[in-house]
Amino acid sequence: MSNQSSSTETSARSSVPTNQWIKGIVFTALFGALFIAGSFIKINLGFTPVPITLQTFTIMLAGGLLGAVYGFWSIFIVVALTALGLPLMNGSGGIAQITGPTGGFIWMFPVSAFLIGWVSDRIFARRKKLNRMQQLSLLLSVFAFGSLLVYVSGIPWLAHVLDNAKYDTFTGALRAGMYPYMPGDAIKAVVATFIILSLKPILPTIRPTK
Repeated sequence: MSNQSSSTETSARSSVPTNQWIKGIVFTALFGALFIAGSFIKINLGFTPVPITLQTFTIMLAGGLLGAVYGFWSIFIVVALTALGLPLMNGSGGIAQITGPTGGFIWMFPVSAFLIGWVSDRIFARRKKLNRMQQLSLLLSVFAFGSLLVYVSGIPWLAHVLDNAKYDTFTGALRAGMYPYMPGDAIKAVVATFIILSLKPILPTIRPTK
């Protein structure tokens, strides 16, 4: 009887990594698809090649809900497949999509998801409900890593690529690629944080096995 019980416990323990792996793949694919959908929802402003999209919003959700590792892979895989030629972002693909005017923003997307997930994992560690300070910390992290960090690589690259005397300087690139988007970024961060606070406690825990 004890041998049978021991065998059952061993089987149960061995199934945990498999279940985590399956859940990780499912959620990675789901949020990758969400990121693709967010890429197709865009508004062109006309005076700049940088459109308004829901890409950063989906990145905030991917990192905040999936955590660092799976959040990173959900975005990185889409970016990598786009670079290989699949029309997954804005309906186009290939190296030109990754090295074009918005390339600097795209490179940072997986890193943003990873850092948001890293913060989210630690804030929610061993707790389901956050106090006000923890909620504020999460909001600031989502905004800093999901919005401000993207501009760190996006703006210099935009200034480098643009062939426009009005926007090919760093100051001009700020006017073309950052200033018009900041209010929307703030709104995205608030909404994403609210969704993370609502869903993170009830989502199944998915962490890569050690």
